[in-house]
Amino acid sequence: MKDYISNLSTDIPAGIVVFFVAVPLCLGIALASGAPLFSGIIAGMVGGIVVGLLSGSQLGVSGPAAGLAVIVLTAIQDLGSYEVFLMAVVLAGVFQILLGVLRAGIIGYYFPSAVIKGMLAAIGIIIFLKQIPHAFGYDADYEGDLDFFQADGQNTFSELFNMVDYISPGATLVAFVSLAILILWEQSFMKKIKLFQIIQGPIVAVVAGIGFNLAFAGTDLAINHEHTVNLPVSQGLNGFFGQFTLPDFGAVTNSKVWVVALTMAIVASLETLLCVEATDKLDPQKRVTPTNRELLAQGIGNSVSGLIGGLPVTQVIVRSSANIQSGGKTKVSAVFHGLLILFSAMAIPNLLNLIPLSSLAAVLLVVGFKLAKPSLFKEMLKAGRIQFIPFIVTVVGIVFTDLLIGIALGMAVGVFHILFENLKTSYFLKQHEEGELIVIELSEHVTFLNKGAVLQFLENIEPGHDVKIDATRSVFVHPDVVEIIDNFAQSEKHKNEKIEVIGLDPEKSKYERLTIKKLVNQAS
Repeated sequence: MKDYISNLSTDIPAGIVVFFVAVPLCLGIALASGAPLFSGIIAGMVGGIVVGLLSGSQLGVSGPAAGLAVIVLTAIQDLGSYEVFLMAVVLAGVFQILLGVLRAGIIGYYFPSAVIKGMLAAIGIIIFLKQIPHAFGYDADYEGDLDFFQADGQNTFSELFNMVDYISPGATLVAFVSLAILILWEQSFMKKIKLFQIIQGPIVAVVAGIGFNLAFAGTDLAINHEHTVNLPVSQGLNGFFGQFTLPDFGAVTNSKVWVVALTMAIVASLETLLCVEATDKLDPQKRVTPTNRELLAQGIGNSVSGLIGGLPVTQVIVRSSANIQSGGKTKVSAVFHGLLILFSAMAIPNLLNLIPLSSLAAVLLVVGFKLAKPSLFKEMLKAGRIQFIPFIVTVVGIVFTDLLIGIALGMAVGVFHILFENLKTSYFLKQHEEGELIVIELSEHVTFLNKGAVLQFLENIEPGHDVKIDATRSVFVHPDVVEIIDNFAQSEKHKNEKIEVIGLDPEKSKYERLTIKKLVNQAS
């Protein structure tokens, strides 16, 4: 509790910045999902308040995720109504709670560092490219879209060409002024001024955007309302609470609902675990998030969101990185951003609707650039190909497809490299000076993946050499490899040589090595 109180001066401003970034993302993802706009706001509230309070992540921020938009859109159409879909969200949360109880969060620790860094760089590039049209006042694609191929048939690059015909002078001017403010706030002399350490640059940029929007009204630079935040406006508290929706509990017997729930639970859990790993890498204090607790928090959050009419939630790297870059230190910033979403949707939606999207685009341009700094690419290149190849494959994969496919490609390359190295290190060769005795020392772990390498080496040993196969250093030798050694020891090709096998005791393999035991006894 002491840490939370002592860091309020940085967490509150960071929470405000995350709030400004989160609102348009919540609305954009709800729009792309074919769900009521307010459902995205509900998910933002739940992600901030409920998940924020329960999570063990100090810097992660949860909310509706673009990665689930297509699944949600298809599910609503297939299930026939939004209320039935909400029942699937509730059940998805239950599945995630079970995953947490079963300690499935350990999966998060198996993503290679190079792949996670590639994910961060790729998302930085995507954020930067996707926000350029918004900065110029072209908002055809929804805020928060991270996929290369867009729902409107365009893609990330074609959108850049399309925006040329739809540039809004007012929105563009706001973006450039906002960007100038953000760059100014990054200068070292500004960081030395205590007032500007408390008041974050993005907050000033957004306030300036509102001011310009009001000043431009009625002029040629007027910013049209489709280029601003579009938060649903309700009449009084009754109107506000009337936007919440209960699920259709009767749909619990619908098998399609269970399939959708399981699909969402798996995808949401994977995205969350990936973002947890990425957020921990960005954390200046290098804290480690308990992943099983995170799954429990996300599961409870999803069940609550579904019960009151919200979209499914995951931990989201865009909001989390904005939180870190804005100076957030503890989970107070995430919870505060959720409370701000609740308050603003209830009390000041009209004020928020004055914020130009181009002003928020400037904030996200800086976030994107910091995630994909050129220095990161230099660092990974210097680390050697074992790090750089999975890194760059992940970057290219995510930029040109989507998050999960890109991660899968990076993981595949990483696993292939591990297998390749494993094949080369299954044994160590020692040959005496006179060249008559060949000593083969097996590695600590010899798996079925080493079959090819061991078999090829043994096959290439010419008659006339005594052979000693030493497995005393081995902790495990796969039965398939033991069988290969057994066959080699009995081969007619080497019947006139001494073949000695030591260290292959029954503890290292379940294979019944009767011949091996006999050979060992004879050798001794």
